[in-house]
Amino acid sequence: MDRAYLSIEASNVKFSDNSYLFGLLAQKLPFAVEPTQRAAWDYQIKHLRELAEQLPGAHFFMEFLIPRMGRRVDLVILFKGIIYVIEYKVGASQFDRSSLEQVYGYALDLKHFHETSHSQRIVPILVATKAKESHEPHVHWDADGLAKPLKVTPNLLSAVVKHIALDINALPFPADKWIKGRYKPTPTIVEAAQALYQGHDVKEISRSESGVENLTHTADYVAEAIENAKHTHHKIICFITGVPGSGKTLAGLNIATSRQRAHSDEHAVFLSGNGPLVEVLREALALDAVTQAASKGHSSSKVEERRRASAFIQNIHHFRDEALTTDQPPVEKVVVFDEAQRAWNVEQTSKFMQQKKGQHEFSMSEPEFLLSVMDRHTDWCAIICLVGNGQEINTGEAGIEEWLRALQRFFPHWQAHLPETLTHSCSISNEVLAPSLHLATSIRSFRAERLSDFVGYVLKGDSENAQKTKETLLHYPLLITRDLPKARHWLRNKRRGNERAGLLASSNASRLKPCGIFVKSQIEPAKWFLASPNDVRSSDALEDAATEFDVQGLELDWACLCWDANLRQDTKWETWRFVGTHWSQIRDPMRQAYLINAYRVLLTRARQGLVIFVPHGDMHDFTRSPLIYDKIYNFLLTCGFQVLET
Repeated sequence: MDRAYLSIEASNVKFSDNSYLFGLLAQKLPFAVEPTQRAAWDYQIKHLRELAEQLPGAHFFMEFLIPRMGRRVDLVILFKGIIYVIEYKVGASQFDRSSLEQVYGYALDLKHFHETSHSQRIVPILVATKAKESHEPHVHWDADGLAKPLKVTPNLLSAVVKHIALDINALPFPADKWIKGRYKPTPTIVEAAQALYQGHDVKEISRSESGVENLTHTADYVAEAIENAKHTHHKIICFITGVPGSGKTLAGLNIATSRQRAHSDEHAVFLSGNGPLVEVLREALALDAVTQAASKGHSSSKVEERRRASAFIQNIHHFRDEALTTDQPPVEKVVVFDEAQRAWNVEQTSKFMQQKKGQHEFSMSEPEFLLSVMDRHTDWCAIICLVGNGQEINTGEAGIEEWLRALQRFFPHWQAHLPETLTHSCSISNEVLAPSLHLATSIRSFRAERLSDFVGYVLKGDSENAQKTKETLLHYPLLITRDLPKARHWLRNKRRGNERAGLLASSNASRLKPCGIFVKSQIEPAKWFLASPNDVRSSDALEDAATEFDVQGLELDWACLCWDANLRQDTKWETWRFVGTHWSQIRDPMRQAYLINAYRVLLTRARQGLVIFVPHGDMHDFTRSPLIYDKIYNFLLTCGFQVLET
């Protein structure tokens, strides 16, 4: 895979005419050159020739791959030991905020994920070709050597580059070694979905080592199993398990998109009962498709793009309801069920069907019914179940055993492919064990692969092992404060470029209301996760807190978890719920597990750093006893959370 379409030293530019350089770029493009792309390259090649004369010794990379986003930056310049990331907006007369965030995001990706860029100075620059004479007089550097994005006109770009190089006087490094540095990106699920939907391979957007190898082995195994089922006319179900943050949803999206591209007749679909996840991914795919079309000079309707995205990513309950209206097989031959362990048991499904759908004789669990729907196919079909451990957060969620019981009792003719790590009590007659179906490496947080271990110890009440694990999380801040404004200030200072920050709280954290956290006020998930920071509905506005139901399966870069008295510490964790005007202790083991899992979800949403806010309480309010909150705060301190200083 070529990291850049064109790599050339300044001294060699004069020996290559414009047509030759254009040809080198065009031959790498996987599709026909659009008129807007042709115009952009014509301008950039002309400008490259000017830069080469003014920056002797520089090395230029055009169309440099940014794997996490599945996109390419227009130009990267290596000059006197500094990396300049250049994004052109040809014809633009303004330096718009979204473009500044875009180039800042590119530079952040290099800093975080490109090994030979970790320790180098990086300067993101936005070039608006029709803008007036305008550039930043000073460069503002972050602690890690990444500059705030600059706004520069084309005629001043070389002067700005030379000025920064003279001011910093960095040690030069060879371009050939820099370009060969390993790239180990960790995309958010939104970024991954957008890249896969555009046609990028999972190798381009995920880690090149254990993470992507794991994902690739899983995808290859499932693809082979589907092809075998198709040729032998069998029905199969594959269960994919993994540690928290290992990329189960990414694996499912990869399987669904690859089947869609190569086998459109299968109508592969990604199904999820996670309403916020479906809403956010659909909106993200639609917005990105419109943006991509515009960049190629095409017009595209957001309504049309949302319709296409909705056909690919569906709510599992809508799929189920459609199947109730007919006894015909669905058009889909390959379905990916996300968070399969959250499917409803018999009692919950029957209750819903009777009360909401008028199906008074309905007596199947959700797994049994979904299997029966796909079993309507007369030849072959495939179900891919993505299974999360310790993720059940709702009443009536059956866990994976219900799928296996349904296979054992009613669908023995189905072939079940299971990872060896999936322990179960059912005896499946047609079972195939496959190590490739377990994702063992966490890829969510590129700063803290052992974060899930740390969270596990905290929620077990094991402060000693939590403290030991915390000592291995050298680059992942785990902080705690009693001051919510201070936590907000920390988040705003940490968030850069297209990173996202937000407030989190348990859905029953009702006594955070005096602190200004209203968990009963529902967020708009698509706006919360995707809107710009100046939109008050955005997570970055730090006004509305999202609950475990809003964020499961999604993630932020930086988060503040607001901790209430519903999970409190004495000699062990105690689970409570606020009912009416008072707290009531939860005694039911299943409900206790739901609350613990809710905090597990919330504690593992941040990719780069987490601060916990524990209120002081109020001695005049019996529902907010300071003693309760003090015990929570003090226990978390013993686990390794450090006090957030001013």
